[in-house]
Amino acid sequence: ALLEIPYGKTMSYGQLAARLGAPESARAVGTANGANPVAIIVPCHRVIGADGTLVGYGGGLRRKQLLLDLEIGRVSLELS
Repeated sequence: ALLEIPYGKTMSYGQLAARLGAPESARAVGTANGANPVAIIVPCHRVIGADGTLVGYGGGLRRKQLLLDLEIGRVSLELS
């Protein structure tokens, strides 16, 4: 389900749980999301809190914000 969240978009844990057919399982979705061993491939940074806040990311919330900002073009990385 994480792979279905489009680049540059976010979804709450509750929305993701509902999409999986288990709307009462937002906490379980969060637990599974936190166990993601390949965050660079499976975009767990796109999952946010119900109120739109950034919550729970193994790489830290600053990195989560940076990844989301990169996806929407708010910041860029210059490689030299």
